[in-house]
Amino acid sequence: MKNKIRVLRAERKWSQAELAERVGVSRNSINSIENGHFDPSLSLAFDIAEAFESKIEDVFERDPLKRS
Repeated sequence: MKNKIRVLRAERKWSQAELAERVGVSRNSINSIENGHFDPSLSLAFDIAEAFESKIEDVFERDPLKRS
């Protein structure tokens, strides 16, 4: 799954640790999601979008090459 987390964090000058604290996960989890190594649960994806005051589809995009 592709995402815009890095861009959205940069716009707000948030560190990965700050976003992690806002959504209740570890900084390592945010790093893994941001770098495409881990897909968040639906609940976590909604929490991340909410932290950015965005819709989930404005933060996450399905990677067409990884469709199952």
